[in-house]
Amino acid sequence: MTEATALLRLQQGKEDALVWFINKYTAYVCTVIRYIIGTSMTEEDVEETASDVFLALWEQADRVALSTVRPWLGGVARNKARQKLRERGLTLSLDEDILVVDGTDLEEDLAREERDRLVRAAVLAMEPTDRAIFLRYYYHCQPIALIARELKLPVSTVKSRLRRGREKLRAKLENIV
Repeated sequence: MTEATALLRLQQGKEDALVWFINKYTAYVCTVIRYIIGTSMTEEDVEETASDVFLALWEQADRVALSTVRPWLGGVARNKARQKLRERGLTLSLDEDILVVDGTDLEEDLAREERDRLVRAAVLAMEPTDRAIFLRYYYHCQPIALIARELKLPVSTVKSRLRRGREKLRAKLENIV
């Protein structure tokens, strides 16, 4: 079955098409979810969140265009993972330095810790408004509309500052590393 056929069948309410999408995209969806929630939740939480993503695909199949299936799934997976974090009240402090050794390569853990320290320092060095936007969006998983409303800024300004912040952060980190 091709993706076009599967999407058409999904839009017609055919369960075999949903199974086709699950088989094709589960690894991708779970990777996106793991990237957002990190080690703060169990593998069962990842699977539950992935199930929520595919349920959303089933319920909203008529809204998904053929060329946007993968990005749509990625966006929903990201949002569902952020929602799961908010529901659980899980946050990780940017000021905490945590080294967890769980049998993985210690050198890799130390390199990750150093990268995290550099990112933390770069974010904390941002201008106060940019830092607030960046932390609210990426750390607290707040939607752009909420950030704009609470900071009394236009949505387009928040989006622009996020984009410029990412560019500055990338440039700063490339110079360091």
